[in-house]
Amino acid sequence: MKIITVVGARPQFIKAAAVSRAIARYNADNNGEISENILHTGQHYDTKMSDVFFEQLEIPKPEYNLGIVEKNHGAMTGRMLEQIEKVLLDERPDLLLVYGDTNSTLAGALAAAKLHVSVAHVEAGLRSWNRRMPEEINRVMTDHLSASLFCPTEAAVQNLKKEGIAQDIYNVGDVMYDVALKYRSIADKKYGLEQWRLEEKGYVLCTVHRAENSDHKGRLQSIFNALNEIAAGIPVVLPLHPRTRKMLKVHELEYLLDPLRIIEPVSYLEMVRLEMSAKAIITDSGGIQKEAFFHKVPCLTLRDETEWVETVDLGCNKICGADREVILENWNATCEDRSLFHSLEKKGMYPYGKGSAAERIVEVLAAGDP
Repeated sequence: MKIITVVGARPQFIKAAAVSRAIARYNADNNGEISENILHTGQHYDTKMSDVFFEQLEIPKPEYNLGIVEKNHGAMTGRMLEQIEKVLLDERPDLLLVYGDTNSTLAGALAAAKLHVSVAHVEAGLRSWNRRMPEEINRVMTDHLSASLFCPTEAAVQNLKKEGIAQDIYNVGDVMYDVALKYRSIADKKYGLEQWRLEEKGYVLCTVHRAENSDHKGRLQSIFNALNEIAAGIPVVLPLHPRTRKMLKVHELEYLLDPLRIIEPVSYLEMVRLEMSAKAIITDSGGIQKEAFFHKVPCLTLRDETEWVETVDLGCNKICGADREVILENWNATCEDRSLFHSLEKKGMYPYGKGSAAERIVEVLAAGDP
């Protein structure tokens, strides 16, 4: 079987690392039955947000790098569609593998579907029910173009069935959990908190990057006002995304950075190290919401909804939107007690699987004709 894997953004690098590793293990036991070439669209392009992920996560070097960056959604997706189509015509793969909900995901799925190449979607079935989010449009369209749908949770399976998709759905668990389990101890050994002048459970980790927050002055100002108040009592560490830095300047809100511990974007392993030792995580990232759960750290989510409903239902994640009062109210309710996570472990509650999602994906792909 010949596979083209399309990636373009940080969460996809993480997921692809797990599946590519599982493919290598499968090939070692089966005389190399699966051939995988990686196509990097270039959506995340700088060293901290791209190259270092391939190095640290031991992802095979991309066969193709399209270098498509800094465009609006239509232009970016259109250029990706055009270039991915050329690669597919040259390579003639049996399958195109896509991850998540980015423009790279949608462009890959569209290009493959129009050429009658089967599409497999890892992280299928997630829904925020907010069609104003570009990610929601991308994931819905990709699911309906896909021949094989690999869901991380039972809720995702049910979402697909409600939309009339009834076949070739597999609840395999979350590949990001696979990666978290593998790299937690590695990050702990490689990086010490002292390099950031931090102490165990003595800081809050924050990320802000989504357009719904950064492009809206009122939301951005409200979020950073709340962060400033929290920072009066505990260090708030913010790896500042280039987009957010730019928009703070555009909105003339740069002064709100002063009370925060601003650092440059970090590598995956550095982020894992910061996540696992934080007192709490405040974020608008879908992936980091889950990583907080994996590392048993309370999370406040700077969005009005989340795809990861399990973290909310289990009480580990609070949806705060961009409301300063709601953020502070939930922060004040957050404490050091980790008994909730211990209780979930004792009850055997594993909403994202047990760390074998990548192997299950490869087994399905190898067993049939997606």
